[in-house]
Amino acid sequence: MDRPPPCRILYHQNLKTMDNQSLVNKRVILLGASSGLGLATAIAAASGGAKVVIVSGNRQRVNKALEQLPPGSEGYAVDLSIEENIKAFFEKVGRFDHLVYTAGENLNLNSINHTVINEAIGFFNLRFWSAFAAVKYGAPYINKGGSISLTSGTASQRPGAGWSVASAICGAMEGFVRAMAVELAPIRVNCVVPGVIKTNLWDSMTDEQRGGMYQYLENNLLLKRVGETEDVALGFIYLMKQQYGTGRSLVIDGGTVLV
Repeated sequence: MDRPPPCRILYHQNLKTMDNQSLVNKRVILLGASSGLGLATAIAAASGGAKVVIVSGNRQRVNKALEQLPPGSEGYAVDLSIEENIKAFFEKVGRFDHLVYTAGENLNLNSINHTVINEAIGFFNLRFWSAFAAVKYGAPYINKGGSISLTSGTASQRPGAGWSVASAICGAMEGFVRAMAVELAPIRVNCVVPGVIKTNLWDSMTDEQRGGMYQYLENNLLLKRVGETEDVALGFIYLMKQQYGTGRSLVIDGGTVLV
């Protein structure tokens, strides 16, 4: 019997891989996606043919975000600070392919002697423990070949003065990602590690403080600009589409950790 040449076999294998990497008709759930990194990722996923489901705590902001997404996109208002809400949400929406978690409130940067520990615990609740709950309750509904992508930050690797809480959250998240990659395999679990990105995360700063920070970064970063939400969205899209990386932290920072 004649056998197909190796090049033909490789060609068909490549076609299969390309099909696996497509987001067309994949259901993507994004928690914390009414603005910023989450919304940019939802827009990018939808442009790649995904069926997106966005979740945030404010119904009005969810509706506004849906205006930027294709017809048929879903949006839910869920208080992600409450574990039972997260559990009920996943029980309601059913099966899906990819989970992205970007939820988090504006951080206040303080030296440790000015840090109110109860407030720091509150930051941990939404940024870490709610992500933990999303993985716990969402993972059983992920289809074969699916993934989980969480959010860390370069504060884990290169913190500045006043970044104790942010650095601790980011470090905890990256450790959690590695643990879940082992425990939930073959579901792929990764995280994106952004540097400073132009989002509403910095709205607690004055215009002068924020502008000064951006100017400093533009002068000193290797790429001479502050990151945009679309830069990070591409990272999340990559983590959804690639098929052979898990437990990884994808740094998108303009060179922050190198300077």
